[in-house]
Amino acid sequence: MLFESTRITLRKMTVQDTEVYHKWRNDIEVMQSTAPMLDVYQIEETEEFVTQVILGSHSSKCYIIVDKESKKPIGITSLINIDYKNRNAECIIDIGDKESWGKGYGAEAMKLLLDFGFLEMNLHRISLRVFSFNSRAINLYEKLGFQQEGKSRESIYRNGKWHDIIHMSIIQNEYVEKMK
Repeated sequence: MLFESTRITLRKMTVQDTEVYHKWRNDIEVMQSTAPMLDVYQIEETEEFVTQVILGSHSSKCYIIVDKESKKPIGITSLINIDYKNRNAECIIDIGDKESWGKGYGAEAMKLLLDFGFLEMNLHRISLRVFSFNSRAINLYEKLGFQQEGKSRESIYRNGKWHDIIHMSIIQNEYVEKMK
């Protein structure tokens, strides 16, 4: 079923999700492997970001990942920079609830998002960016069928070292073939 797997549901993000998103956004451990800029945000800044950037965008679709059993929000996933003419989008995912890390929720959420993007929105290409030190995410994306297209060399500075940002994508027909 669309937006639902055996363990999770994707539901549209709302203003009511601001508080939980604010908690994740201010957790350096959560953002370390996904956010280009680490910072500490005031609740007002997060409210403005959610209202204007996430909910106010016509070129993105943002979903809260909810554990079906506990009904607890555990993360966020989105299609952003949607180009309807050329049928392209970029995807992002953050599992904000650290107790849910390493349990396969990210893989389930990505599969639901790709199903929606390719099979419902009829997108042609979905891309993403991942930090070179995030090997677990890179392995997941490759399992889903994403291919590396290139990298932005030494463009992220973390823990006293420079790291690459790896650019990956998957094309609709590749995804559909992989599903068979």
